[in-house]
Amino acid sequence: MKRLTLLLCAVATISCAGPDASKRPELRPGTGQPEITADGTIDRSAIENRQGGFFKSMRPLFRSPKAAREARQQQAVLAAGAVCGDTSIQGEAIGAVPGRIAGCGIENAVRITSVSGVRLSTKSTMECGTARALKTWVDGSAKPALSRKGGGLREIKVAAHYACRRRNNAKTGKISEHGKGRAIDISGFTLVDGTKITVLKGWNAGGTRKALRKMHADACGPFGTVLGPKANKFHLDHFHFDTARYRSGTYCR
Repeated sequence: MKRLTLLLCAVATISCAGPDASKRPELRPGTGQPEITADGTIDRSAIENRQGGFFKSMRPLFRSPKAAREARQQQAVLAAGAVCGDTSIQGEAIGAVPGRIAGCGIENAVRITSVSGVRLSTKSTMECGTARALKTWVDGSAKPALSRKGGGLREIKVAAHYACRRRNNAKTGKISEHGKGRAIDISGFTLVDGTKITVLKGWNAGGTRKALRKMHADACGPFGTVLGPKANKFHLDHFHFDTARYRSGTYCR
């Protein structure tokens, strides 16, 4: 305990020298000046706010045995359900998925249930590169874009994931990226308060237009192909994201 006390005294901006030292003005970081308010008194709240970051970093030292045990159990649960080597991507590894037509199939498939704490409306089959791209987009765009609406993002409505078919369900032509486990179609989002936002109705709606268009634009990068309502009649009601890469770069419409 004595050693911990010395550590706290040495690192925190708290004087341990006694009553007289405690009366010295606290210095503003980088200026050498005391934290002074408009009325000429020392601003203790500013000092406490600076110290707060240190004490937050020390929380594990003060965690009760029960809280520590629960934290370990939670981490174990996440690790048990992790796929693609990432605990924030939850699901199960299902191995090889054969295709019924030439060009389809996935060599090492995973079935995803949630990404970064956001549920998928249906278990979605894909390969790990696509799962990681989805995580990047969820963390960097989807969650921030909806953070101030209805308590934030709770669920992603998946319209399509792996399906052995040709592009746009045509009878002939190239195999869709869906048939390779490299694509996911998203038709909407559910917020924490139960509010549902759809691509079809929300794309031009005043309250959701900005967020949806930002999410669509931000997907261009993590994904190689990004299609939405402006692309063609086949994508009026959903976003199509896939990880196909082209010599000319990404293709986003």
